[in-house]
Amino acid sequence: MKLDVINLDGSIAGSVELSDELFGLEPRADILHRVVRWQRNKAQAGTHSTLGRSEVSYSTKKIYRQKGTGGARHGSRKAPIFRKGGIYKGPTPRSHAHDLPKKFRALGLKHALSAKAKEGSLVVIAAAEAEGKTAVLAKQVKNLGWKRALIIDGAAVNEGFLQAAANIEGLDILPSMGANVYDILKRDTLVLTQAGVEALEARLK
Repeated sequence: MKLDVINLDGSIAGSVELSDELFGLEPRADILHRVVRWQRNKAQAGTHSTLGRSEVSYSTKKIYRQKGTGGARHGSRKAPIFRKGGIYKGPTPRSHAHDLPKKFRALGLKHALSAKAKEGSLVVIAAAEAEGKTAVLAKQVKNLGWKRALIIDGAAVNEGFLQAAANIEGLDILPSMGANVYDILKRDTLVLTQAGVEALEARLK
């Protein structure tokens, strides 16, 4: 597919031919769902923890006599049925990550790119460069109509552009190696630089 390449001021800088293998697929929700789920589970901290019966701090002395109380027999205040007792089979620190084949993850990224291209939310710019002036870049972004946008550059992101974009709400920048399904789908607009297009095509061949 062919797409116009624009400058940040909105002027046309040329055109680019996008690979159908990356941008022309029919997006599949099941593939995207599996990759996003893998990403979110891998990112989950898994630090949730409760104290079990052997970990709560109480005396081990029998709490009352065995017979004659008219109540149930108990030997420890640590039992789960008591207030502040140990939690039975509560959560413990663990990893929520699960495996997903590398080829399937790459396929998910292709479907995410294709989904943005199909809905008309894909923009290609000549380069992501700025002189560190936030006000200038913010005005350009507003004129282009980018409210929640992700910009994917080549192997490295221009430092001046990063500095200028740091305080602009709704604008995120990633190098090509940081491109991922979750971040692409979360934004309304996907912006690729020409270097970013080349890097993604080389990465996903």
